[in-house]
Amino acid sequence: MNLILYTVICAVSIAFVLGILLGLFKKIFHVDTDPKVQKVREALSGANCGGCGLAGCDSFAGAVVKGEAPTDGCVAGGASCASKIAEILGVNGVEVKPKVAFVACNGTFENALSKGIYNGVKSCKAANLSINGTKKCSFGCVGYGDCVNACPFDAISMNENGLPKVDYSKCVGCGKCASVCPKKIIKIIDKDTKGSIALCSCLSDNKPQIKKDCVTGCFKCGLCAKKCPQECIDMTLGLPRIDYSKCNSCGECINACPDKVLHLFQDIVK
Repeated sequence: MNLILYTVICAVSIAFVLGILLGLFKKIFHVDTDPKVQKVREALSGANCGGCGLAGCDSFAGAVVKGEAPTDGCVAGGASCASKIAEILGVNGVEVKPKVAFVACNGTFENALSKGIYNGVKSCKAANLSINGTKKCSFGCVGYGDCVNACPFDAISMNENGLPKVDYSKCVGCGKCASVCPKKIIKIIDKDTKGSIALCSCLSDNKPQIKKDCVTGCFKCGLCAKKCPQECIDMTLGLPRIDYSKCNSCGECINACPDKVLHLFQDIVK
C-alpha cells in the first residue's frame, strides 16, 4: 500500500514540475504573432494549392502581412480575396484578373504520330526522361496526365483524344498543372483574353518533319503574320505570338493558317 502511495506521489510531483517547466518554456520562447496574420488566413480560400508560390495558405498569410507577398497573390481566392486582404492591411486594393490554364497542343492520337509502345512508368515525367515523350513531335503532350494528378481543383482531365481538357468553370489558374508538365505546353493566361492563340508548342525548324510528326503542327509559314491587318503577330520565336493590346479578333490569321493552328481564345474558354 505504501509503495502504491509513494508511486502516485512521485508521479504527481513529476507531472507538477514538468507542467511548471513547460509553462516557463512557453513564456521564454513565446513569439508574438501579428493578429493580422490570422485575419488574412481566414480570408484565404484554404485550398493550399501553392499557386501563390509559397508552401501553402499559412505561409502566404505570414508573408503578405510582412509585405513579402502581394495582396493579390491568392489565385484561388481571386478578386474578392485580394480585396479582403487589402482591407485587413489597410492598403489600396489592386485589380485582379482571373487566370486559367491553356493547353497549347493539338497533338491528339489522330493528329500526332506515336513513337510506339512505351512500357515504362506511366507518368509524363518518366516518359519524358526516358524517351523524350511518347510522340514523334518532341514538343507535344506526353499524355499520361501528370497535370491531372497535380490539379487541386479537379479542373483538368484527359479526354478521349489523349490530351488534357480544362474545365474552365473550375480552373483558377493556380499553375500546378503547368509546373509539372515536362513539355511546358500548359500556359497560365488571363481568362478574359480576347484574340487568337496557337494550339501548338512545336519550336522545331525542320519544316518537312513537322508535318510528318503532327498534321496540326505549326509549319512556320508566317501567313498569319502577313495577313494580320493589325500587325499584332510576331513569329521571331518560331510560333505565333499575339499582341493582345492590338488584336481585335478579326479572324484573318485563323482563315489564313493552312494548318488550323490558330483559334480564338474566347471560343475555347466559353
